[in-house]
Amino acid sequence: MLAIKLQRIGKKHQPSYRLVVAERRSKMAAPPVEDLGSYSPFTKAATIKKDRVAYWVKEGAQPTVTAHNLLVKEGVISTAKIAVKMPKAVAKEAAPAAAVVTPAAEVVKEEAAATEEAAA
Repeated sequence: MLAIKLQRIGKKHQPSYRLVVAERRSKMAAPPVEDLGSYSPFTKAATIKKDRVAYWVKEGAQPTVTAHNLLVKEGVISTAKIAVKMPKAVAKEAAPAAAVVTPAAEVVKEEAAATEEAAA
């Protein structure tokens, strides 16, 4: 099955993307079937071949969620954007400070108890 998706190109920490038609399950570096345009996340500039995107959608290629939202933003597809659901981070519960006992703290308590017994 073909998909319209973004293929990352560019240097480290300077991403830019190609909008390509490729097999849905292909690897990122696999050669695409066709190059449909590009997108730069820094400048938010996109160049898209609208007629070729329309052709591939008619042929049955389905865009990924991010590619779909980009195509809607650029006016190539006239449907609503798809909401992307990101899982919320689960906060780890901190243990109470009194419950955390280090071995050094136990030694200090034993020494204090021993000095009290010796003094008595």
